[in-house]
Amino acid sequence: HADNAYSLGDARVTGYRCRTNTASNTAYRGFGGPQGMVAIEQIMDHIARERGLDPLALRKRNYYGKQDRNITHYHQQVEDNLLDEITEQLEQSSDYQARRAEIKAFNARSPLLKRGLALTPVKFGISFTSSFLNQAGALILIYTDGTVQLNHGGTEMGQGLNTKVIQIVAEVLQIEIDKIQITATDTGKVPNTSPTAASSGADLNGKAAQNGAEILRDRMTAMLCELHQCDAAAVSFRNGVVRAGDKHYTFAEVAKLAWLNQVPLSATGYYRVPGIHY
Repeated sequence: HADNAYSLGDARVTGYRCRTNTASNTAYRGFGGPQGMVAIEQIMDHIARERGLDPLALRKRNYYGKQDRNITHYHQQVEDNLLDEITEQLEQSSDYQARRAEIKAFNARSPLLKRGLALTPVKFGISFTSSFLNQAGALILIYTDGTVQLNHGGTEMGQGLNTKVIQIVAEVLQIEIDKIQITATDTGKVPNTSPTAASSGADLNGKAAQNGAEILRDRMTAMLCELHQCDAAAVSFRNGVVRAGDKHYTFAEVAKLAWLNQVPLSATGYYRVPGIHY
């Protein structure tokens, strides 16, 4: 995180642990990520002051690029980069330039009390440094009344993880969220779970649940194609209604039909994060 959102080119970053005579202070969240960003942000502010530049203009000038200047000093390519677009939206919606001008005028006539305003980006790594932990599983069961039972490897601790995963499954199957019952994490259902940490709980378990839901949806789609002699493109799941050619079903009717046609209505979903090699 020492580069934050800025292209440093070839760089070497060395961290030193210091022993002090004060109480130990450790990061509660972020694994030291925000602390790592502090150094480069101080550098940006220092350069802006020395050169008389607007700090935001300097930051934008040094952002990672989309087609070039997009490789970190630890050899990872920055993908899906929306920094420019997000910054522009925030700059406009916050009326940044006008407020900076007001603050500059205030500070010029106020010898003691000073004001400030900053718009600072964050590029935050979401993964475990022990790469084998970047995996998750889920178990999804569909019943003939159209209800769904869901279990995944994440731990709900008030952060809303279960709600997020339910919403993902509901989106795939196109059913109401109240049709989905989620059960507490249990290694008897999903084994070898990774910790719910590193800001990855929703990403890992959500993708595993998505995979399981897509497997079940594809099975039901294949069944309907066979029954109605149509292509998969003629089958759609939308707002609790399933269309197969000219025929329309409720999701519950399709679940019952799958059971009658001996189509398995349970599936294990799995996800592993691609592209992590360091």
